[in-house]
Amino acid sequence: MQKRAFMAIAHRGASEYAPENTFAAYDLALRMGATHIEIDVHLTSDGEVVVIHDDRVDRTTDGSGPVAAHTLAELQALDAGAWFGREFAGQRIPTLDDLLERYGGRAHLHIEIKGSTPGLVERTVALIRKYGVEVHVTITSFLREALAETRRVAPDLSTGWLVGEPTDEIVEQTLAMGLTQLCPRADLVTPELVTRLHDKDLVVRAWGVSDEALMRKVVDAGADGMTVNFPDKLLAYMEEE
Repeated sequence: MQKRAFMAIAHRGASEYAPENTFAAYDLALRMGATHIEIDVHLTSDGEVVVIHDDRVDRTTDGSGPVAAHTLAELQALDAGAWFGREFAGQRIPTLDDLLERYGGRAHLHIEIKGSTPGLVERTVALIRKYGVEVHVTITSFLREALAETRRVAPDLSTGWLVGEPTDEIVEQTLAMGLTQLCPRADLVTPELVTRLHDKDLVVRAWGVSDEALMRKVVDAGADGMTVNFPDKLLAYMEEE
């Protein structure tokens, strides 16, 4: 498999230092030197794609209830930063449209499809097409159905399946669907696993990197990338290596 540049992916932005999935977190990640950022998307009750991780707004805003039960206007009235720190008060839940306008082409966007709301994949793909950033986007999900739909409606897009342990069955399904990446849990990544997946011509991208020791383990195992809340530390380690 051809050697690729390592993907240091800012997980929900520089989310160790700023409120996740906000412009504050993404701007900081870019200032740190990240060229890959990860975002999570859900659909509002009025069919707009918004950038938020949980299926409820309770943890990361001053609101409550399911994302899908709110209109875009209702969601954008919420404060998505004060929970993290007073200096971030007034940060809002971004729309995917606004995020693509702001960062499209400036960074590679790893867009995770959250939930199985009908229309989420199609609307996400339509926005990617609107900004013409297909080569700068990878669609990921834990949901096999969401990835299968992405392959149907946008076979040109890079796709990655977020999994726990990449069993032989999962590897075969990944290949059968024509996915680009297989994304195992970071603590399961070993040099042997990376070699096995590379031999199948799959890109290996880890998730769930909880600390710097695990971060170094994934790099040293030969993986192609990882999502990390502290992109500055990963970039510094890559510089040393």
